[in-house]
Amino acid sequence: MTKLNWHSSVKAEEAAGTAPFHLDLWFYFTLQNWVLDFGRPIAMLVFPLEWFPLNKPSVGDYFHMAYNIITPFLLLKLIERSPRTLPRSMIYVSIITFIMGASIHLVGDSVNHRLLFSGYQHHLSVRENPIMKNLKPETLIDSFELLYYYDEYLGHSMWYIPFFLILFMYFSGCFTPTKAKSSMPGAALLLVVPSGLYYWYLVTEGQIFILFIFTFFAMLALVLHQKRKRLFLDSNGLFLFYSFALTLLLVALWVAWLWNDPVLRKKYPGVIYVPEPWAFYTLHVSSRH
Repeated sequence: MTKLNWHSSVKAEEAAGTAPFHLDLWFYFTLQNWVLDFGRPIAMLVFPLEWFPLNKPSVGDYFHMAYNIITPFLLLKLIERSPRTLPRSMIYVSIITFIMGASIHLVGDSVNHRLLFSGYQHHLSVRENPIMKNLKPETLIDSFELLYYYDEYLGHSMWYIPFFLILFMYFSGCFTPTKAKSSMPGAALLLVVPSGLYYWYLVTEGQIFILFIFTFFAMLALVLHQKRKRLFLDSNGLFLFYSFALTLLLVALWVAWLWNDPVLRKKYPGVIYVPEPWAFYTLHVSSRH
C-alpha cells in the first residue's frame, strides 16, 4: 500500500469511527465545574473565617487547586476517546498553558476574594474602591491593580484560550457519516442544561464573551462545512454544540436584564457589555445585608 493510500484509509477509518456518548466524562466534567469552580467563591463565604484565616489559603483556594489538577486530567481523557487523531504537540502545549494560567488566577483570585472581608466591592474598579482610597503610600494601589491584571486578564487568557481550543479540537473529531448516529441519548439531554448554565457563568464571570462567541461560530462554520461532505455531529458533538447554544441564549437574557443598570454600565463601558455575576452580587445582594 502506498503512503497516500495509507493516509486515505486512516482518514476513512477516523470518519467511520463514531464514539459512544461519554456519559461518565461529561458527568464528572460538569460536576467538578459546578463544585470546584462555581462553588469555590460560595464556599469561601459559607465556611467560618476562623477555620481559614485571612493570611492562609481559603477553602476556595483548595477547591481551585483540585480544579487545576482534575480538569486537565479530564480534558486529556476526553482527547484520548476522540475517534480522530488530534495534534498531540498542540494538545500538550495547551494543557501546560491551561495549568499555568489557572494557577496564576488561583493566586490573584484568592487575594481579591479575601478582600471582600475588608469591604472590597467587586462592582467598582480597584482605584474606586473605598478601602483603596485611603491606602498609603498610593503606589500600593498600583500593586493591587497589577494583582487584578494577573487575575482578570493574564490568568483568564492563559486559562480560557487553551481550554476552548482543546474543546474545539475535540469537537472537530465528533462527526459521523451515519445520520442515524447523529442523536443524543436521554442522559445527554439532561446534562445540557447544567452544562450550558455553567458555561454562562464561565463566560460572564470570566469576561470571555469574545473568545466564546468566536469558538461557537467556528463550531457552527465547521458543522456547515462538514454537512457538505455528508458528515454529521455525533452525540458528543451535539452535546457540546447544544450546551454552547444554550449558553449564548442565557448570556443574551442576562445582558438584556441588566441593560439599563447605571452602576454596572459604568464598570463595563465598552461596546461588549457583559456584567459579572459577582459584581451583580456585591451591588444588589450583599449590599442589602
